[in-house]
Amino acid sequence: MELVKTAAAGTLESSDVMVTLGPGNAGIEIELTSTVEKQFGKQIRKVVEETVCKANVKNVRIQLNDRGALDCTIRARVEAALYRAAGSTDYKWGE
Repeated sequence: MELVKTAAAGTLESSDVMVTLGPGNAGIEIELTSTVEKQFGKQIRKVVEETVCKANVKNVRIQLNDRGALDCTIRARVEAALYRAAGSTDYKWGE
Protein backbone atom coordinates (compact mmCIF):
# COMPACT_ATOMS: atom_id res chain seq x y z
CA MET A 1 0.00 0.00 0.00
CA GLU A 2 1.40 3.40 -1.03
CA LEU A 3 0.42 6.41 1.09
CA VAL A 4 -0.18 9.55 -0.95
CA LYS A 5 -1.64 11.98 1.61
CA THR A 6 -2.28 12.55 5.30
CA ALA A 7 -5.47 11.04 6.69
CA ALA A 8 -7.23 10.59 10.02
CA ALA A 9 -9.72 8.26 11.68
CA GLY A 10 -11.33 8.13 15.10
CA THR A 11 -12.46 10.61 17.73
CA LEU A 12 -11.27 12.05 21.02
CA GLU A 13 -14.16 10.45 22.91
CA SER A 14 -13.56 8.15 25.85
CA SER A 15 -12.56 4.60 24.82
CA ASP A 16 -11.55 5.74 21.32
CA VAL A 17 -8.35 6.82 19.58
CA MET A 18 -7.68 9.58 17.05
CA VAL A 19 -5.19 8.34 14.46
CA THR A 20 -3.50 10.74 12.03
CA LEU A 21 -0.97 9.32 9.61
CA GLY A 22 0.79 10.05 6.38
CA PRO A 23 3.85 9.26 4.32
CA GLY A 24 7.05 9.00 6.32
CA ASN A 25 10.78 8.88 5.65
CA ALA A 26 12.26 6.39 8.09
CA GLY A 27 10.19 3.27 8.60
CA ILE A 28 7.31 3.27 11.07
CA GLU A 29 7.38 6.40 13.24
CA ILE A 30 4.86 6.40 16.11
CA GLU A 31 4.04 9.39 18.29
CA LEU A 32 1.72 8.29 21.09
CA THR A 33 -0.23 10.42 23.55
CA SER A 34 -2.38 8.27 25.81
CA THR A 35 -4.19 8.46 29.12
CA VAL A 36 -3.03 4.87 29.75
CA GLU A 37 0.45 5.00 28.18
CA LYS A 38 2.27 3.80 31.29
CA GLN A 39 0.11 0.69 31.52
CA PHE A 40 -0.51 -0.10 27.85
CA GLY A 41 1.92 1.96 25.73
CA LYS A 42 3.91 -1.08 24.57
CA GLN A 43 0.76 -2.98 23.59
CA ILE A 44 -0.67 0.01 21.71
CA ARG A 45 2.55 0.40 19.72
CA LYS A 46 2.62 -3.35 19.02
CA VAL A 47 -0.95 -3.31 17.64
CA VAL A 48 -0.17 -0.28 15.46
CA GLU A 49 3.05 -1.81 14.09
CA GLU A 50 1.36 -5.15 13.34
CA THR A 51 -1.50 -3.40 11.52
CA VAL A 52 0.86 -1.25 9.44
CA CYS A 53 3.08 -4.23 8.57
CA LYS A 54 0.04 -6.31 7.58
CA ALA A 55 -0.92 -3.54 5.14
CA ASN A 56 2.61 -3.71 3.70
CA VAL A 57 3.37 -0.04 4.44
CA LYS A 58 7.10 0.63 4.84
CA ASN A 59 7.37 4.36 5.61
CA VAL A 60 4.67 6.03 7.69
CA ARG A 61 4.46 8.68 10.37
CA ILE A 62 1.64 8.02 12.84
CA GLN A 63 0.23 10.22 15.59
CA LEU A 64 -2.15 8.63 18.07
CA ASN A 65 -4.19 10.41 20.69
CA ASP A 66 -5.58 7.54 22.75
CA ARG A 67 -8.38 7.72 25.30
CA GLY A 68 -8.32 4.09 26.44
CA ALA A 69 -9.27 2.35 23.20
CA LEU A 70 -9.29 -1.44 23.00
CA ASP A 71 -6.91 -3.23 20.61
CA CYS A 72 -9.71 -3.90 18.10
CA THR A 73 -10.59 -0.20 18.02
CA ILE A 74 -6.96 0.83 17.55
CA ARG A 75 -6.58 -1.68 14.72
CA ALA A 76 -9.78 -0.49 13.00
CA ARG A 77 -8.82 3.19 13.24
CA VAL A 78 -5.31 2.56 11.89
CA GLU A 79 -6.69 0.48 8.99
CA ALA A 80 -9.26 3.16 8.12
CA ALA A 81 -6.62 5.91 8.17
CA LEU A 82 -4.28 3.80 6.01
CA TYR A 83 -6.94 3.25 3.35
CA ARG A 84 -7.81 6.94 3.38
CA ALA A 85 -4.14 7.97 3.12
CA ALA A 86 -3.67 5.61 0.18
CA GLY A 87 -6.80 6.89 -1.53
CA SER A 88 -7.98 3.29 -1.77
CA THR A 89 -11.52 1.95 -1.75
CA ASP A 90 -10.43 -1.68 -2.14
CA TYR A 91 -11.16 -2.52 1.49
CA LYS A 92 -9.97 -5.81 2.95
CA TRP A 93 -11.16 -5.50 6.54
CA GLY A 94 -9.98 -8.03 9.07
CA GLU A 95 -8.08 -10.33 6.74
